Amino acid sequence: MLAAVSVSEAFQNITANRIVVGILIAVAGYVALRFIAALTGHLARRRFAQQARMLLQKLILYVGSIILLLVVLGHMGVDLTALLGAAGIAGIAFGFASQTSLSNIISGLFLISEKPFAVGDWIQVGEMDGYVLSIDLLSVKIRKHNNEYVRIPNETLLKSDVVNISRFPIRRYDFTVGVAYKENAERVHAVLMEVARSNRYTLHEPEPQIYLARFGNSAIEFILGVWHAREDWLRVRYTILEEIKARFDAEGIEIPFPHLSLYTGSATEPFPIRLVQDPASRPGGPAPKTVAEEAKS
Repeated sequence: MLAAVSVSEAFQNITANRIVVGILIAVAGYVALRFIAALTGHLARRRFAQQARMLLQKLILYVGSIILLLVVLGHMGVDLTALLGAAGIAGIAFGFASQTSLSNIISGLFLISEKPFAVGDWIQVGEMDGYVLSIDLLSVKIRKHNNEYVRIPNETLLKSDVVNISRFPIRRYDFTVGVAYKENAERVHAVLMEVARSNRYTLHEPEPQIYLARFGNSAIEFILGVWHAREDWLRVRYTILEEIKARFDAEGIEIPFPHLSLYTGSATEPFPIRLVQDPASRPGGPAPKTVAEEAKS
């Protein structure tokens, strides 16, 4: 009840003329704030990173908007003392409700100071990856490769493993290539090296790396690691696969598919297998034999 009385007392001196003056001040003040924020971002371009400039501009807008609001209310005849007293009571409840926001703000300050990534970097968070559009106090905005917009709370990023894919100017992409067991390992190694060196997007220094990784269930698996400029990641990924397939076909190198052999053990005889004509294809004919009858025959 006390808060309601204080609020009503705060607005009792408002008049139409003061409202008009307040609106004019609000419009002029907002235009001035936008100009100051833009000018600050331009002057800070040489000294600060892009995310720091964006944060500085938003800080100017937020703080300036609060000051502008108080100035406008004062010119409109609002009793700020009574209004702030009522706001203090509501602020207690608001403080309990904004604990998550406060946690995100603190996490955002850590991200900005630690600088694990910057605006324009390509990062991966869990199964999701994309370009960083902005780093704000509450969240980080990301644009995925398919042009989807994603907002990630800062607290989530601080607790997650973040991979900065574009931090360095070059990176390595590893391909897993399987060939049949009958193939000569040295010949496969030589063909893969030729493919890696002839690709127009790969780098010769550092040179490609090829390892025999393991003996799989159906294939011998090689790891082909090629270095490339970070902006050529997708081009390297798809062109190398196409060129490996074309060269293996030309060289007669087999890329096997999984094989599965069933064996019942040395104590039993192999299962007899016989192709039986489909009963539907011979109307009026004898009934098909069961598996047991086929085994006995």
